[in-house]
Amino acid sequence: MHENFFHKVKVYYEDTDSGGVVYYANYLRFLERARTEALFSIGYSNQKIREKFNSIIIVKSCNIKYQKTAHLEDELKIRSFVKSISKTSFFMNQIITRSDDEIVNAEIHLVFINESGRPMRIPEDIYSKFKPYFCDTIKV
Repeated sequence: MHENFFHKVKVYYEDTDSGGVVYYANYLRFLERARTEALFSIGYSNQKIREKFNSIIIVKSCNIKYQKTAHLEDELKIRSFVKSISKTSFFMNQIITRSDDEIVNAEIHLVFINESGRPMRIPEDIYSKFKPYFCDTIKV
């Protein structure tokens, strides 16, 4: 069984439209924050990856399904886990919930690139620290 990263977010006024509903693009910000915290939890940051490996992680694609709306002052939980991985990229599933309600379900394709913008092998140290968070299906 794989493990999950969890991150909590509270919805502020700035996250909503005039009706108090979270603006759809702000869910992407919430997901980004959760991925950043997942990196921190394994001892890395985007800055550390840039400095140590001369690389960055970019979003190649995002498939997001909006199931329900979140509202002003809702407390949301974001569950993130690695669905599959290759030599240079991985797919992360992220699910935003409010209590038992699924608000958003997203699949994010993340790629490691070098300073020239070309895909590069995921550094072994990062790969091994992410390993407990992989689903059972790992593609090589």
